[in-house]
Amino acid sequence: MTNRQRFLAALSRNQPSDRPVFGTGTSIVCQELMHRVGAWFPESHTDAEKMAALATAGHSELGFDVVMPLFSVCHEAAAMGCRVDWGAPDRMPESGPPLFKHSTEIRIPDDLLTRPGCTVPLEAIRLLKKRLGDDAAVCGKVFGPWTQAYHLFGVENFLIGTLDDPDDTRRILERLMPVTIGFANAQIEAGADCLLLADHATRDLCSPKAYAGFLQEVHARLAEAIPCPLILHICGNTSDRIGMIAETGLDCFHWDTKTGRPEYVRGLAGDRLSLMGGISNLKLLQATPEEIRADAQAAHAARIDIIGPECAIPLTTPLANLKAVVGG
Repeated sequence: MTNRQRFLAALSRNQPSDRPVFGTGTSIVCQELMHRVGAWFPESHTDAEKMAALATAGHSELGFDVVMPLFSVCHEAAAMGCRVDWGAPDRMPESGPPLFKHSTEIRIPDDLLTRPGCTVPLEAIRLLKKRLGDDAAVCGKVFGPWTQAYHLFGVENFLIGTLDDPDDTRRILERLMPVTIGFANAQIEAGADCLLLADHATRDLCSPKAYAGFLQEVHARLAEAIPCPLILHICGNTSDRIGMIAETGLDCFHWDTKTGRPEYVRGLAGDRLSLMGGISNLKLLQATPEEIRADAQAAHAARIDIIGPECAIPLTTPLANLKAVVGG
């Protein structure tokens, strides 16, 4: 079984028992890795060749069974017309100011998928697919309409709107879904084997009631509309919504260690949902390689299907700790 086949099998909870499966759908880029590859931020957000080179290092340098080339949260926002600061070697990108105040103002550009925010990662996916073949799975990434709304309306304005005008919030989510679906389908056509669906619906920004009222149905519809394995990522403690996530039809949940120990999270998810993660970003930043290896072994013992960092790693993460995830 190839690494690609192994990873895709793990997404459906059918992974072989000969060894653990390793990977993540979020950024694995740190400054040491940029130095090792010779591809740096911010250029690796806007240059397909450099983006693909950095993504490849997830397999060639770290030993992961999957690569993922979209390192920021800003690609859809850029394509929608937001001004984006693409960051620096020590700083991730950010967007602003917001574009809209009401759902009626939303306009999806006709040329959305041919704007650089989309074309650069699409070309990077094509390069990765051509170069890696079955050596590693290629994972794309899209953001759900909840996260897109943060960029387009501003976090505070959007969240206030969920209380003051929930009907308009639902219209916002509805009108932004085509961005997620369109970019997802373009990545699949470019060669993505699976996609990370990131939606920043952590508990402090989206209560359990809000998840049930606004997002559970949206995520279920995205799972039905996007024709490839989908990995949902939500930061923070998600113990209050894993049961709801398991009912959406999504294939996998990429969980944050703030939710609890691996065996606890496995119990919450049951057998309906593949799980990815298990390695704390704080530990990756501060612990020893021996501690990281021990955490990876504990995640495997708890039947975490794909073992890797819980989220996009800090840019100052020691490369030795990243390599320790797979036992290096």
